[in-house]
Amino acid sequence: MTSVLTVNAGSSSLRLDLVDGEVLIDSAHAERAVDPASAQDELSSFLGRHLDRDIEAVAHRLVHGGEAVRAAVVADDETVEAVRGVSGLAPLHLPPSLALVDAARELLPAVPHVLCPDTAFHAGLPVEAAMYALPARWRERYGLRRYGFHGLSYAWSADRVAELTGRPVEELDLVLAHLGGGASVCAVSGGRSLDTSTGWTPLDGVPMSRRSGSVDPGMLLWLLQEGRLTAGELGEGLWRESGLLGLSGGRSGDTRELVAAQGDGDADAALALAVFCHRVAREIAAVATSLRRIDALVLTGEIGWDQPEVRHDVCRRLRVLGVEPPAVTHRTEDGPVSAEGAAVPVYVVEPREELQLAREALRVLA
Repeated sequence: MTSVLTVNAGSSSLRLDLVDGEVLIDSAHAERAVDPASAQDELSSFLGRHLDRDIEAVAHRLVHGGEAVRAAVVADDETVEAVRGVSGLAPLHLPPSLALVDAARELLPAVPHVLCPDTAFHAGLPVEAAMYALPARWRERYGLRRYGFHGLSYAWSADRVAELTGRPVEELDLVLAHLGGGASVCAVSGGRSLDTSTGWTPLDGVPMSRRSGSVDPGMLLWLLQEGRLTAGELGEGLWRESGLLGLSGGRSGDTRELVAAQGDGDADAALALAVFCHRVAREIAAVATSLRRIDALVLTGEIGWDQPEVRHDVCRRLRVLGVEPPAVTHRTEDGPVSAEGAAVPVYVVEPREELQLAREALRVLA
């Protein structure tokens, strides 16, 4: 039996999947950070359960490929070192991902390892969407541009909606929102990303579980002046202590816990959810201006797929775009949650990055 091993490291999690075609054979999920010392143990333990299987390829999710990896590519020493050189662009994600790449290449040296960057989906952003209004000398010297993230999720979701509607993805204009621990929105036309809420790093855009999302750069400059905060303190606060966690007064960065707390009358939890839904709806409206029309609004990620309270609160803010609150509260499979005949159908799609990783790896090897 031939399979693809997919490796997906988050900032504080690890998911390993064994995929055969588009069938998930086995999965292991750990809610903890991975470091070089533990990476090989994690992989060895999982592979030990499948000694009877022939691993055809290993597909590694990279949150950020920078200019080093702009499309899925077979890993070699030079490419891996180039990615290591841009680790500062995604400091919570790339170090654990690279530790797993190193460990997997050592454990499976005869197997091709394919690096699949989330940023690849947005590599062809139109120049007006990719460009920052910064001095040309900065942009040219440092390669400053908008990269965009969650590309694997968006590629999978766009194809799934095409399957569900029976229309080729090349004919569809979609607004997609990946809502999870990390979150962003994206405008997709013909399967191509035209605009997205995230930028140079995965810190930009909507508030996330612990990340701030977009904030006034003038405020950041002010915080760095006159000894108010050090650069290290600012970075720690923006990456790890903000978002839903910061808005809720440190209670939680998990919308499930916040919805329950709001139901118990917790004002900080209610504020966190209101800000999050407001900002998601605002970004959806913003990226929609890049489309000719909206054939569907697609919600994915753990929150988009399985948090009906958040879906409702986002959609009720989008009536100006023709979106109505979902008529269906719960779904156990991908499909519409809007009423039949809705002006703008709303779909939910289960996040299946492991299947998209396997697809991309096999496409590269073919």
